Amino acid sequence: MVKIGNINLGDFPLLLAPMEDVSDPPFRALCKKHGADLMFTEFISSEGLIRDAIKSKKKLDIFNYERPIGIQIFGGDEEAMAMATEIVDATGPDLVDINFGCPVKKVVCKGAGAGVLKDVNLMVRLTQAVVKSTKLPVTVKTRLGWDERSINILEVAEKLQDVGVSALSIHGRTRAQMYKGDADWTFIAKVKENPRITIPIFGNGDIDSPEKALEYRNKFGVDGIMIGRAAIGNPWIFNQIKHYFATGKLLPNPSVKEKVEAAREHLHYSIRWKGEKQGLLEMRMHYANYFKGLPNFKEYRTRLVTCNDLEGVEETFDDILNLYQQEVPA
Repeated sequence: MVKIGNINLGDFPLLLAPMEDVSDPPFRALCKKHGADLMFTEFISSEGLIRDAIKSKKKLDIFNYERPIGIQIFGGDEEAMAMATEIVDATGPDLVDINFGCPVKKVVCKGAGAGVLKDVNLMVRLTQAVVKSTKLPVTVKTRLGWDERSINILEVAEKLQDVGVSALSIHGRTRAQMYKGDADWTFIAKVKENPRITIPIFGNGDIDSPEKALEYRNKFGVDGIMIGRAAIGNPWIFNQIKHYFATGKLLPNPSVKEKVEAAREHLHYSIRWKGEKQGLLEMRMHYANYFKGLPNFKEYRTRLVTCNDLEGVEETFDDILNLYQQEVPA
């Protein structure tokens, strides 16, 4: 049984990775419905929270149906991280997560996210500041190191555990790799095999199918798997993996009807949370992923990303359903 603090996550939890501009409440609602065991918010700037920035505060929105849920913060200043943690704590998440893995230049240049990988002592101090500022479990998401010459995850894991981290999620790439090349899980396995490590270790990177999830679970011995990009437009992946673990059989791919229903549900969540104008606008990035693989879809994709009213999108959904249910096998 995998536990983070007093949070019971079952035998082998599947985690939804925090993804900027993706892992908002509407997207999380779909992933929770389809089997995600633990989810995280988009990462939130500690400086933004302290400044009372509207965008940062909006990301603190969490709902009871999402639990257990972690709020993820990032930053490079100890005092700011401590103050942000107190703000996060007051909103009542189940845990606080620290991002030491985001490779995006605008974050790294501020000495935050994966930028902290260059300075293990700073990483430890930032983590300690967060741990001391909350009674909630504190977890960390990070990468193997800055580049292939400075892979330091074995040292980092021990030091973070020593200052009170309750679990560690490791993306099997360096910052220099960004999202290119293959994730190297051998270093994640070495962390898990370290007899000094007693906290749960979750692997992240390149899990895009039930078969791969089972292979990596068995090969690398992690306590659970974190899934990111493979869940975009495919929230079913969590239950697909669970079914394959339990039966050795693959569930059928979602039918066109199921894809339309999921996109429609996602849109309605989005509108309820953001309002119609913003909800319609921000959903446009998701449609290509929901309907990936449908033949001759360009016309419908164009309609979906240019409609400025809910009625027009709903009509397009209905047209997709009517046409493709007849032409594409479920």
